[in-house]
Amino acid sequence: MLRTRSPKVVLESVISISKSIATLPLVVLNQKEVSKDIKGQQKGAKADELEKTKACQLEFGSYCLWSIEHKEIMKDSIVKRLKDQLFVVRSYYPSIAKLQGQDALTQEMKQNIQDHERVLSVSTVDADLPSFINKRIELMEQTIARAKSCTVDCINVDRKLRQILDMTEDEARFHMKQSGFLYNLGAQTLPKSHHCLSMRLTLEYFKSPSLDSDDSPPKFNNLKYRHYVILSKNIIASSVVINSTVSSSKEPGNLVFHILTDAQNFYSMKHWFARNSYKKAALHVINYEAVTLEKLPKYSMRQLYLPEEFRVLIRSIKQPTESTRVAYLPLFSHSHFLIPEIFKYLNKVVVLDDDVVVQRDLSFLWNIDMGDNVNGAVEFCGLKLGQARNLLGKTAYDPKSCAWMSGVNLINLDKWREHNVMENYLLLMKKFKFKGEGSLRAAAFPLSLLSFQHLIYPLDEKLTLAGLGYDYGIDEDVARRSASLHYNGNMKPWLELGIPDYKKYWKRFFIQGDRFMDECNVNP
Repeated sequence: MLRTRSPKVVLESVISISKSIATLPLVVLNQKEVSKDIKGQQKGAKADELEKTKACQLEFGSYCLWSIEHKEIMKDSIVKRLKDQLFVVRSYYPSIAKLQGQDALTQEMKQNIQDHERVLSVSTVDADLPSFINKRIELMEQTIARAKSCTVDCINVDRKLRQILDMTEDEARFHMKQSGFLYNLGAQTLPKSHHCLSMRLTLEYFKSPSLDSDDSPPKFNNLKYRHYVILSKNIIASSVVINSTVSSSKEPGNLVFHILTDAQNFYSMKHWFARNSYKKAALHVINYEAVTLEKLPKYSMRQLYLPEEFRVLIRSIKQPTESTRVAYLPLFSHSHFLIPEIFKYLNKVVVLDDDVVVQRDLSFLWNIDMGDNVNGAVEFCGLKLGQARNLLGKTAYDPKSCAWMSGVNLINLDKWREHNVMENYLLLMKKFKFKGEGSLRAAAFPLSLLSFQHLIYPLDEKLTLAGLGYDYGIDEDVARRSASLHYNGNMKPWLELGIPDYKKYWKRFFIQGDRFMDECNVNP
């Protein structure tokens, strides 16, 4: 499902959030020191290239990283020469056409321009060019030499050169924006094969009611078991995170998974998990929209919101062209705040994002004493709350506190209710004005950070390795040793845009051989 765009908001000094061609909000953060590993004093062309990369990341996000990694070396030296010739002859043509006695040269230039344009319209690389192209190039060189020998007004030629240059730059920028848009469209849209699978499963659900399992088995509300909550609209993604968790668990029979999905995907999800076995783990598929209507009639926000990701561009104030990096900060959405109300009989859960792969047994999380804290999360200290002051409003907070990430979160529901987190969240919502879907989703940034102020228990950073959805520089040994992997970013592993080197960790837990997957051509 295609996500909506986020709004544009301009902030003071060190941080800003703006709408780019990406669908996710962008936080631009200046740091006095970023990574000490980024050293050296690039000058000239290298410094210019870094500046272009920074500007590209600011506007287009991970598309720039993806385009660099997938850059094709095109054998188009002759094509480029043709374009250069066309560029020059066009700049001289208006001035030559005005000269008396140069009708033959004017006609020759016009004919050569048309011939070059005709060739270039069907040729992008040298292999596409016709066999007689060298003769055309030679004729054009002769024509250009004759044009340069004429006495013309240099100011007019210069003006025409600048006009053509501006048009060329505009065209290049148009193609850049178009490519960035198509990249983000691909990143935010569920593949056609996944839609096919969902529809086939929904149809089969109503044809095969015997597979419908009991909605209230003893495990679902039993505090003896370890309960996981997943918010997802993606059958394959939720299947992989569940499969990876049970495969890594020493006691899969003690696990219960509650999958919150929307009405559109409810029956397909229900049928998928009824027909597939995940060892002895219990699976509970919940229609989020129906349960909120039934249990929370006063709560008006019934749409299921998945975890929000905010693109953060971190750059050094001292060396802005040399120290720039991009990160994607995942946070709870509005729907996460209803978890304690939906699961009133539970006291502790682990919330998993559907773009997570679990590689180690997570049972140790239930032995952690978080004290009076509510949310056990891995912190993201690349962003301090004080640096996001324009997003957080006038609410009191500790400016030195680190942001935190969703992905794998240990939630103490008893403490959540005791600290009235839900009530505080609703009060904070009244302080922010929403003009549409984009601004509502963007509000997840301040609401998530402020609602859990002083209620975050910092989990070991080794618990989750984040960045597999945008960072090409992750060490393979580090990824293999991590307890869980988080594919936060645009390049999700189930998309063709996914980073190939990291897909293998996700593919290990991809269920294959299902009839409907084969019919819909669903591949890892």
